[in-house]
Amino acid sequence: MGEREVVVAGGDGSIHAVVQALHDRGGLDGRTLGLVPLGTGNDFARTLGIPLEAAEAAQVVVDGTPRPTDLVVDDRDRVTVNSVHLGAGAEAGKYGARWKKRLGKIGYPIGAVQTALNPPVLRLRVEVDGEVVVDVDKGVLMVAVGNGASVGGGTESTPDADPHDGLVDVLVATPDRTLARLGYALRLPFARHGEHRDVAMVRGRAVRVTGTPFDCNSDGEIDGPVGARTWRVLPAAYSMVVPLS
Repeated sequence: MGEREVVVAGGDGSIHAVVQALHDRGGLDGRTLGLVPLGTGNDFARTLGIPLEAAEAAQVVVDGTPRPTDLVVDDRDRVTVNSVHLGAGAEAGKYGARWKKRLGKIGYPIGAVQTALNPPVLRLRVEVDGEVVVDVDKGVLMVAVGNGASVGGGTESTPDADPHDGLVDVLVATPDRTLARLGYALRLPFARHGEHRDVAMVRGRAVRVTGTPFDCNSDGEIDGPVGARTWRVLPAAYSMVVPLS
């Protein structure tokens, strides 16, 4: 059964749901998935280099090659295929989801603007592989745990993330003043936010966040608030069909 290929026609939420179902039934190991991106953002397809045009993506399913792909799993055994966000990222996703139903992809930047007007500031302890990246003495605007590079239809929050390297890229943003937050927000669409002095970008295999209750946005699925959550990487948990290099 694990050798049968499953083709998902949909966006990040669809691939998330299929991978979760297979993970729950123990049917993910050895499985190969193809993806025809028919969603709004299609961020995981972007990371994998899969064409966003349906006919071209379907041809990749036929002619492409399976590549072992990592999976992120939390302490409740819930999966993240592409990316999980806390703080401003989760809030922007929540607002954006409301607009997305009516306006499509443009709903993402509208959600970001609404969040920027009144951003949440959390007191969190963020640990990556046991090392403290930030502690509760500093306000946190946003945390991202990226298996893929982008969210929101192409905003590269973790631009160097690679779902084949056995690691996640972790972004922690701590700008504490209005101008600093504005500078961070202006850099984000151009993937230059890592240059901001109040941003830490690290890599690891396990991430633990504790502190102020926070929501989690995992591949567009909102969960929370919770006071603690841990994520770990399962390297090469399954395979995705990607274009021939």
